[in-house]
Amino acid sequence: MSNGNNKTDKLVLIDGNSIIFRAFYALPPLTNSSGLHTNAVLGFTTMLLKVLEEEKPSHVLVAFDAGKVTFRHEGYAEYKGGRQKTPPELSEQFPLLKELLQAFSIPQFELAGYEADDIIGTLSKLAEDQGKSAVVVSGDKDMLQLASDHVSVLITRKGVSDVERYTPEAIGEKYGISPAQIIDLKGLMGDASDNIPGVPGVGEKTALKLLQEFGTVENVLDRVEEVKGKLRDNIEANMDSARMSKKLATIFREVPLERTLDDIVWNGYENASLATAFRKLEFRALSERLNLGEANKEEIALSAETASKYDVVSVSADGWAGLNDALSEAEALIVEAYGDNPHQTEGIGLAIVAGTTCYVVPFAELRSPEAVPFIQWLEDESATKTGYDTHRSELVLARSGIALRGQTFDVQLAAYLLDPTEADPSLHGLLQRLNLPPILSDDSVYGKGAKFRVPAEAELAKHLAAKVDAVRRLKSLLAEKLESLRMHNLYYELELPLSIVLAGMEKQGITVNANALAELGTEFQRRIEETTNAIYAAAGFEFNIGSTKQLGEVLFDRLELPVVKKTKTGYSTDAEVLEKLEPYHEAVRLIVHYRQLSKLQSTYIEGLTKEIRPEDGKIHTFYKQTIAATGRLSSQFPNLQNIPIRLEEGRQIRKAFVPSEPGWSILAADYSQIELRVLAHISGDEGLKEAFLKGMDVHTKTAMDVFRVESSQVDANMRRQAKAVNFGIVYGISDYGLSQNLNITRREAAEFIEQYFQAFPGVKRYMVDIVEKARKDGYVTTLFDRRRYLPEINHSNFNLRSFAERTAMNTPIQGTAADIIKLAMMRMSEALRDRGLQSRMLLQVHDELVFEVPADELEIMKELVPEVMSKALPLDVPLLADVSVGTNWYEAK
Repeated sequence: MSNGNNKTDKLVLIDGNSIIFRAFYALPPLTNSSGLHTNAVLGFTTMLLKVLEEEKPSHVLVAFDAGKVTFRHEGYAEYKGGRQKTPPELSEQFPLLKELLQAFSIPQFELAGYEADDIIGTLSKLAEDQGKSAVVVSGDKDMLQLASDHVSVLITRKGVSDVERYTPEAIGEKYGISPAQIIDLKGLMGDASDNIPGVPGVGEKTALKLLQEFGTVENVLDRVEEVKGKLRDNIEANMDSARMSKKLATIFREVPLERTLDDIVWNGYENASLATAFRKLEFRALSERLNLGEANKEEIALSAETASKYDVVSVSADGWAGLNDALSEAEALIVEAYGDNPHQTEGIGLAIVAGTTCYVVPFAELRSPEAVPFIQWLEDESATKTGYDTHRSELVLARSGIALRGQTFDVQLAAYLLDPTEADPSLHGLLQRLNLPPILSDDSVYGKGAKFRVPAEAELAKHLAAKVDAVRRLKSLLAEKLESLRMHNLYYELELPLSIVLAGMEKQGITVNANALAELGTEFQRRIEETTNAIYAAAGFEFNIGSTKQLGEVLFDRLELPVVKKTKTGYSTDAEVLEKLEPYHEAVRLIVHYRQLSKLQSTYIEGLTKEIRPEDGKIHTFYKQTIAATGRLSSQFPNLQNIPIRLEEGRQIRKAFVPSEPGWSILAADYSQIELRVLAHISGDEGLKEAFLKGMDVHTKTAMDVFRVESSQVDANMRRQAKAVNFGIVYGISDYGLSQNLNITRREAAEFIEQYFQAFPGVKRYMVDIVEKARKDGYVTTLFDRRRYLPEINHSNFNLRSFAERTAMNTPIQGTAADIIKLAMMRMSEALRDRGLQSRMLLQVHDELVFEVPADELEIMKELVPEVMSKALPLDVPLLADVSVGTNWYEAK
């Protein structure tokens, strides 16, 4: 538990709405494997931890606004009227944050008719009255009016983790006024974010000058004849507005709270509760930072009890006889290695359990002559093996020249299919999830990163005994669940054999021409320098393009471009802002291109070069089957699925990917609009089916039906909009998301979506029906019976329920498309083997398969690959795969 007790009472009062909004716009989009947006919660949590560590409070409260209407609306109905509707990507994070605060054991409060500011103002006054100190945390400078000898205010500056502390002295130094005058400042200058009008034409500088001379709004109004010129006219014409604005900006400090300071005492958090919450949100870095993976006394005791059930034998030079005799009775296998990348991991040990004995083999012992029978057993296809992450185990053993065969059950893969949204796939996490006796986490035994250590032989043997016992215990339980949920075919006929196919592809690797990458890097560097000079010429002067601060000053102060978005530290120059500014100045287009080139250079040219293995000149990626909730594969170490192809420069990176044999070619086959074809099949919509059955361009067809025009009248912009809504529908896009994609208003986006549903009523009917089915069953399935559970589908919270509804709509589509390409990979592997072809399957990238092919098999493969892919699953519309060939991956597209 983190200790929150202190000798001196100190309150930390956090403006929940302000901070989560700041975090949402400060951090880039982020989702967990369930698809829930989590960037705002992550930013809030980062800020919260920093404040808790630095302030060490005795009392904590997070206050929220209870609704849109407060007592301030009674006097001014337009209060906060200019604010845009909260994006659903943010709205869905409020309940996630509130659940997380419960895990922190932090009280939270909201009260109808009042804002979070008023609750915080009341509690900080209560603290002052009792002689306690308080720290207010917000992104809103209105809170500065609360500063006093007992109350300091932390205002977020850069993002949410950088804060500036304000005391009465600090406010005086910065603004030349007292905290009480902050409300007068707002009364004069207003506040656009809250739709507080103030006095037109009076900004912060003018308002501060007036207050330094007159003290208060009332004094300014009473002595307005002392003000000169147009400013006097403005004030005289807006006296009522100034008085009302001051009143609106005044925090009410007499809220009728049904709680005392004793109700917000904070004694810290429980590690277990917070670890569970972080696991759901997939905040792994924060979990490691707080050492939430460290073992507790209960886990240590239960893990020791598990190990004590077995006669644990550490196999050394003279202990092989017993192990070799027990191999025929082996029930479970563990292959232990340290490191995330299985192509570079260091083997630690192996363990098998047979009857009441657990045999542990240090990796070094595999080199002894006595290990031969054991290695033969590992390589024996007929010797069935149950393990954990057998895919990774195969790659780890391959580094020692051992070919693992006979994998018949993988508890990690089975657990993933049964609940693909679980964030912690470790054995430790899996046992916790199923409420089974736990084992120690790997981090608690080995440490992490620089703190990693291989424990003493006895400690290691006990840990591996506990892990292999966990595999044995889980096998029957998970196998029964797969059977009862009718997922056994998906598991045994697709996912498990696919893991072996993937391992084969990964061990094969793909050859990368390092010289070609280097030449491309040189070319990119030349273009970066050219673009830099072009930016200087367009702007008229030189500056640091990589400095956000300087770039903001150049664009908005010197070039006077319209300000799109501001942060507390200045102007925003993120990608969204630059995209909107491109039409205004040539320099902006060049800056966007500069950023793209710089990322290609650092992330891909330099990044991929580091991944080329010197012994074979190849890159060996690692495909994870157990990450994406939709069933999609994820590529790691490096991620070859993220090489950008929308930019020509990005596509050119593929030139470096070449065949490993002279005279061979690269062949790429890409499914054509597979998700839309799946949608046509699942929804049964006649319009969509017609487009595919007649071989029409589906985006042109959509534009024709939505805009009610003939095909000849569909222009490029209409097709672009139709394409955005087509793929947006597949991904459950909101009107906000579509508006951002097309740079149109949310109302226009909502109308566009509605027109789409009118044109394709079968799609609309499918979406209504699948949501209803999800409400009834609690889950949805793909055509292959892959499940996605949706516990929030009947949630009382609108935002969580809406997210679940969108997920219900798109999971059968995305998941089925993922299953189809996996099945195509299985069929291609079988076809290559059965026909005795030398051609090799190298990569899977989204809907694309990449092969290397000898010259004498090229014509065969050009027919075989699209045929196999098109027949992977019969649909009501044809599945098509486009095939291309080249001397490198770039030419094969």
